Amino acid sequence: SQWYHYDLSRHAAEALLLSNGTDGSYLLRNSNEGPGCFALSVRAKDSVKHFQVTRNSNGYVFGFNEFPTLQDFVNHFANQPLLGSDAGTLIVLKCPYPWRVEEPSIYESVRVHTAIQTGRTENDLVANAPSLGTKEGFLVKQGAIVKNWKQRWFTLNRYELKYFKDKMCEEPIRTLDLRSCSAVQFDYSQDKVNCFCLVFPDRTFYLCAKTGVEADEWIKILRWKLVSLSKLHVIGL
Repeated sequence: SQWYHYDLSRHAAEALLLSNGTDGSYLLRNSNEGPGCFALSVRAKDSVKHFQVTRNSNGYVFGFNEFPTLQDFVNHFANQPLLGSDAGTLIVLKCPYPWRVEEPSIYESVRVHTAIQTGRTENDLVANAPSLGTKEGFLVKQGAIVKNWKQRWFTLNRYELKYFKDKMCEEPIRTLDLRSCSAVQFDYSQDKVNCFCLVFPDRTFYLCAKTGVEADEWIKILRWKLVSLSKLHVIGL
């Protein structure tokens, strides 16, 4: 398939689709779940969602469908399928992102090349790129002063959690920097189900998801972000 990207990582898939794709762009790649497992990465507005394609004795399983061969699965996408996730987001898969993209064979000339330090080895190099780790969806948020609950559109990218009045707004109401967040956990103190909270020095934010599965997904990715941040802090980045 022209849009099968082999061992492209989750991070690289997100970077490609966010920087060069459009809403509804998608690609197929190998999954790290094991041999014969694939992942479909799909751009949905300002985030990238990842869906598993698994293999069983009858062929390949994706969503509610089974396909005898991988080619049958690929052919299915010519019909522009509609995907829905637990977040309630509906995505029309319109634009396969090709594996090969035409590029110019042009290179810069090196005019300066000198070492700033001496005696260092490869072990002294620390490769670092912040994970994109994107997610978006509607959550119900408790107000700071008046303790009422309002639905807001949330987007997560790198270490910023933003919330907007609605999905179509360009400017966020607020941007939360997860580098200041100390904990993310389920919360049972509110008269709400599927509730979780983010603990910041000056305020604890209470959020509710539509389903328990969606709340669990938000908690998992937010906790993963906090763990990643703590690792960066340990190595002094």
